[in-house]
Amino acid sequence: MKQFEELQASCEEIDMENTELRLGSHDAAIELIELEGQIATLIEAREALAADTARLGRFVSEAKDEMDRLRELNDALTDQNGGRLAALNDENRALLEDVGRIRTELQVREDALLVLEADLANRSADLESRSARVEELESLLAAREKSAEVLRKRLENALLGFEGNGLSVEQRDGKVYVSLEAELLFASGSANVDDKGEAILRKLGDVIATQHDLEIIIEGHTDTDRLLSPNIPRNNWELSVLRATSVLAIIMGQPGVDPSVLTAAGKGEFHPVDLEDKSKNRRIEVVLAPRLDDLFDLLDE
Repeated sequence: MKQFEELQASCEEIDMENTELRLGSHDAAIELIELEGQIATLIEAREALAADTARLGRFVSEAKDEMDRLRELNDALTDQNGGRLAALNDENRALLEDVGRIRTELQVREDALLVLEADLANRSADLESRSARVEELESLLAAREKSAEVLRKRLENALLGFEGNGLSVEQRDGKVYVSLEAELLFASGSANVDDKGEAILRKLGDVIATQHDLEIIIEGHTDTDRLLSPNIPRNNWELSVLRATSVLAIIMGQPGVDPSVLTAAGKGEFHPVDLEDKSKNRRIEVVLAPRLDDLFDLLDE
């Protein structure tokens, strides 16, 4: 048994050594493969270097040939350029003079360009300012249109029942026009407002009293039928003026109406609205326009 155990231990030791040798052999085989790859790479690099060396040799040879040719050409040019050198110097002086002249001209143009750029900058700033003012003007005009629309609706509501019966309310160009046919206010040929017309004008005055920043023009209009009388009114123009002032007096009498915003004007028969129907030309027009002080101030700027 002892010999058997010794033999078995010896066999195990031999097996371990065999295993280690096999592993070493495997590692050596891998290392051999790597070395063969490195050798192949080196061979390729050597062949590439040999090819580069041959190419560089050819390049050096060609460069030497080119240098020889350039030397010969330089010698030939040196001989030829001796006579041309003076001409070239004259040409260079002329070119220098041209360059100086061109530089002077360029400087003048550059100065002019700087002036134009400064002017353009000023104009651009002015344009921006004008654009801002235009936007402000548009805002004011839009506000005026909106205010006129609100006023028109208030007048329509206040004069409800009369509109369409010789009375009309309309908005044009930011203004509100209240047109009253003469029959609603006056007897034929008279400048005195009757009771029915006075009631209408009082309602109109009540609306005007609630408004601010308005300019109100009361215009009297007649037809083309001639009025000749020794007494006042002696003609259509006087009749239109008197009717306008009669309407003004009633509107001005309403509480809260500022007399300074009222203007009476007589326009006679010279602004007809209907050439076929004379009754529509005999009328009072009350023109309510927003004051444009802010607009004019902006335009003055």
